[in-house]
Amino acid sequence: MNESGQVRNNIRPGLQVDIVLKQDQPTGKLTRGIVKDILTNSPRHPHGIKVRLTNGQVGRVKAIIALESNFDA
Repeated sequence: MNESGQVRNNIRPGLQVDIVLKQDQPTGKLTRGIVKDILTNSPRHPHGIKVRLTNGQVGRVKAIIALESNFDA
C-alpha cells in the first residue's frame, strides 16, 4: 500500500484522494473525492488518515490522486 495516505502531513484540504468508507472496508471499494476536513489527530495511522470529503462522506485515505487542485478550502 502507498504509505502517503497514512501520514497526516501529506494530506490537506483541497487534495483529491481515494478513500475507503466504513461500510466498504470489507470489500476495499474506493471512493474518490476532495478533502474538506482532516479528522485524524495523530501524525500517522496504519489504516490511513481519516478525512471528510466535500460531499460529506468520511473514510480513510488509501491514495492521494492529485497533489494540487484548484479547490480553495
